[in-house]
Amino acid sequence: MKKNAFFININENILIIFLIIFSLLINQYYGNQGVFPVDSFAHFDSGFRILLGEHPFKDYWIVSGPLLDYIQAGFFYFFGVNWQSYIFHASLFNAILTLSTFFVLRNFNLNIYYSFLYSLLFSVLAYPTSGTPFADHHSAFFSLMGVYSLILGIKLEKKIYWILLPIFLGFAFFSKQVPSTYIIVSIFLVLIFFSLTQKKYYWIKYFLISSIFFISFLIFFAKIQQISFSSFLEQYIFYPQTIKEQRFENLNLTYRGLVDHFKFIYISIIPLTYVNFKKILFNNSYFKEKDFCYFIILFLFTFSLIFHQVITKNQTFIFFLIPILIAFSCIYLSSSNNFMRIALVLICIFAVSKYHLRFNEGRKFHELNYVDFTLSSSASEVDIKLKGLKWITPRYKNNPKDEIKIINEIKLHLQNDKRKKMLITNYSFFSIILNEKLFSPSRWYLLDGTDYPLKENRHFSSYKNLLINLINKNNIETIYTIYPLESSIIRTYFDESCFQEIKISDMLMSYELKNCHEINS
Repeated sequence: MKKNAFFININENILIIFLIIFSLLINQYYGNQGVFPVDSFAHFDSGFRILLGEHPFKDYWIVSGPLLDYIQAGFFYFFGVNWQSYIFHASLFNAILTLSTFFVLRNFNLNIYYSFLYSLLFSVLAYPTSGTPFADHHSAFFSLMGVYSLILGIKLEKKIYWILLPIFLGFAFFSKQVPSTYIIVSIFLVLIFFSLTQKKYYWIKYFLISSIFFISFLIFFAKIQQISFSSFLEQYIFYPQTIKEQRFENLNLTYRGLVDHFKFIYISIIPLTYVNFKKILFNNSYFKEKDFCYFIILFLFTFSLIFHQVITKNQTFIFFLIPILIAFSCIYLSSSNNFMRIALVLICIFAVSKYHLRFNEGRKFHELNYVDFTLSSSASEVDIKLKGLKWITPRYKNNPKDEIKIINEIKLHLQNDKRKKMLITNYSFFSIILNEKLFSPSRWYLLDGTDYPLKENRHFSSYKNLLINLINKNNIETIYTIYPLESSIIRTYFDESCFQEIKISDMLMSYELKNCHEINS
């Protein structure tokens, strides 16, 4: 028996090492395959800006992801300011999530090789779909860590998991408000249900202590960085509500969007749902057992993420649920039901392969599907800090070298302009490659009112004041915009008498600021 235990332990250590290496390398590989500038560089310059002493809410308008900026600043500090340390941020998260999944499955006594396989498949569809740090991913994955903590807290009744639970949920919320808010609400419902059915309230003490510590740290941190509470509330709480209202008004539910698109997720949760409802039918008190709590947690987590995807209409990233749900289906199935377990493994491998080809190989999340990656160029032609990235974008998918040439022309012009300048662009890497502050008032520019307030929005004046304060505080003399951003992005906030528009090239526009009341007010 000792020899067998030793053999299993050696096997487990080898499998863990393999999971770490694989989950790191797969994300590092796909994170280098092309870019969709507005998404791929979402936290690139902003992470660097924090190292330069700028902060969200105070120095640039932000609607999501402040935590990602600070985490990325840490990666830049320790691993260097370059593209590889940027995607290593996502790669390390992929590895941590993969190991956490393996650890949870092993705690439910799932066969070590099943646990390894499902964790491996999870790593394929977790962060590699984006490859780069992304707010939706961080929010969902910190929420998943919270779900794991809740499940283990109920199962093992160890205080560490109850202490970690509010921290993970807080990290999820400060990565992005949704889907974290939906999941936080569902977790509180589960906690109420658990307390009433199990008659256990011990968790409240540890949960409250951890929550108080987390909130106190946030208040202290905001005070140190001079981030006002009113700015946080307006940018992170109130302004996003106006976006949500618009999305609910434009919501159009279809069979394909609600059912067919998520069919493999539904297929994955069916065995889990069937087993639990069957147990309720034959055991009236089953709903009081811990096993039913685990099912409710996974069920609500799954549909919170589906709801989020349906509402936001962003590219789908939640297919990582498939290996998790099928793994728990295997846990709930009778150990003698080998046929069903093998069938579920085959379904999982098929589904993961399907979405791997679409989202990893095809880079669909970053709008790069149907792109010929053999045409890509080395991004080191732009700057050595982008070394390792294969440059190709949706806009210039047939001629990436032309785009690189244009970017280098813009880079040269900005280098030669020694004045204090502001750059408004979705190519959010110029601060890093120029190694200077460029004072962008927002992280990205979608021009649809989802990232900063437009004129008809009730928070318009606040954003305009932030923009004017940035200009005055930093003595900005000119504002540059890079196509496809239109001149309206300047004209919306300033009267034409306040600037002189100059066309530098087909891609680059300059707005020379004049001494007018609107800017000096």
